[in-house]
Amino acid sequence: MNESTDTETGMSTDRIEVDNVLAEMEKALDDVVSDNPRITEEADSSIIRLDDLKAVLEISVAINSSFVLEEILQVVMQKAVELLAAERGFIMLLDSCGKLQFKSAHNIRKEDTSDEYFKISNSIADKVADSGKPVYASDAQEDERYSSQQSVVELHLRSIMCVPLKIKQNVIGVIYLDNSSQAKLFLKSDLYLFELFAQQAAIAIHNAQLYSKLSRLKQYNEDIIAQSPVGLIVIDSDYNMITVNEASTEIFQINKKDLNLYEDDEKTSKFFNLLPNGENSSWRKMIETVLTTSEDFHEDRYFHNTGYDEKVLSIKISATNSLPGQKTGVIMVIEDITEKVILEKYVILSEKLVAKGEMAASIGHELNNYLTIISNNAELMDINLKRNKMEKARENSRRVIENVSKIKRFTDGLMDFSKMETEMVKYDIKHLVENLLFSIKTQRKFKGVTIDQSFETDMPEVNIDVGQIQQVLLNLLNNAVDAMQGKDKPHIGITCRFDKELQLLEIRVSDNGHGMSPEVKEKIFQSHFTTKADGHGLGLSNSRKVIINHGGEVKVESTIDQGTTFTLLLPQNSEQK
Repeated sequence: MNESTDTETGMSTDRIEVDNVLAEMEKALDDVVSDNPRITEEADSSIIRLDDLKAVLEISVAINSSFVLEEILQVVMQKAVELLAAERGFIMLLDSCGKLQFKSAHNIRKEDTSDEYFKISNSIADKVADSGKPVYASDAQEDERYSSQQSVVELHLRSIMCVPLKIKQNVIGVIYLDNSSQAKLFLKSDLYLFELFAQQAAIAIHNAQLYSKLSRLKQYNEDIIAQSPVGLIVIDSDYNMITVNEASTEIFQINKKDLNLYEDDEKTSKFFNLLPNGENSSWRKMIETVLTTSEDFHEDRYFHNTGYDEKVLSIKISATNSLPGQKTGVIMVIEDITEKVILEKYVILSEKLVAKGEMAASIGHELNNYLTIISNNAELMDINLKRNKMEKARENSRRVIENVSKIKRFTDGLMDFSKMETEMVKYDIKHLVENLLFSIKTQRKFKGVTIDQSFETDMPEVNIDVGQIQQVLLNLLNNAVDAMQGKDKPHIGITCRFDKELQLLEIRVSDNGHGMSPEVKEKIFQSHFTTKADGHGLGLSNSRKVIINHGGEVKVESTIDQGTTFTLLLPQNSEQK
């Protein structure tokens, strides 16, 4: 019983839809009649038959079954000739310059219609395109408007109909039909039907033109995205992957074939599937910031570890609300700037080497002066001792000792950071640490050492001498590696947090090395104290001076066989002392 009811309901619904379409066509036909008062008087309403409307409905379905313009033009031409029993016909569309161009033609007597054979009066087509009004002649041989035209005479044309193809009163082209047989004359009722047909055809042609433009634009955009050297990733608010270009797959070192994008039938891949362990939280924070605020997010240097190597990325994330399914999401522009950063470091290193070369020359010159004095007095002292001139020998000895002392003070000054020229700037400590780690991870002594880093969110910039603080951290990292010699699974941890109440930046550098005894810990900041065979004992001493000169403090905790933690405390707005 239910099945019967459903079937009847379905048939009833289909019938209603057909009736609605027919009603719309009847209204369109009424509009055609109202636009042509010169032929209304002779029109007989009985001519408008339901069969004709059904035929136009079938034709409308046929010509709207494709979005390919060439296919639609062929169907329109074929159906127009069949519907109105014409011998010849053609379709012309306006080009970008407003000129009519042939797009499709039909000749019932010859399949391959050449331009020479298919002679059509362009004046008729131009007139219809210019005026937007149809042209109709039941007998062109007797119609004074056309009887003198060469094409009408040569082709013995009898009936002619040409109607405009319109979209919202804008002419986009014309469609023309004619007959040479007196037995196949067009009636004025045929003109009504032809105009109704042309309305449906114009819509289909216009849609196909729009589709073609959109397809070309889509292909153009896809080509740009595909060929872009910059990574482009689009995800929705649920982190479903919408678009991923080739550059992105190279950056994240994944195979695009392993991804299921939004339009795929299979389960859509999530963006976080691209990321290595440990990076989900930072990416989620960046994306959710954009989704929440709708403001662009920039990260000039993001250090990304693929699991095989480390890359430096420049990231820009923007919000979008035009995704499939009317969803919101983000567009991520990701650039691999690893080589650029390395090149910058090489340039800086080269500049430093040049500066060091000049400094070395200056240092050599200064030391030469001291050594010349020492050498001269040593020779004179030997001579004076042989001559038993003890007073002069003692003077020579005093000058040697004096200049040796000067050399010592001079070299201590070179190694003392506090004697260096400083430049205090506001700086992001996260960038400083990440840049430092990126530089040292390739060094042999850090191979096999796990370095974890943790940064508190929303840390402000602090006023520091970037070079000096980086040198302090480098010294602590080198010491940590040395302290872990022979240890299984050597590990270094770096954590940064900001105490808002005290306005202090806290940097902790921890290792799981051999640790220090209380006696050693008491002496580590003393100048020239060292436990290393090749150490000079100035690293920690000078590091402490740098921190103190920044208005900060250094703390150390250490336990034998468990490891050591150095804590640096730096005020946010410190001034060099």
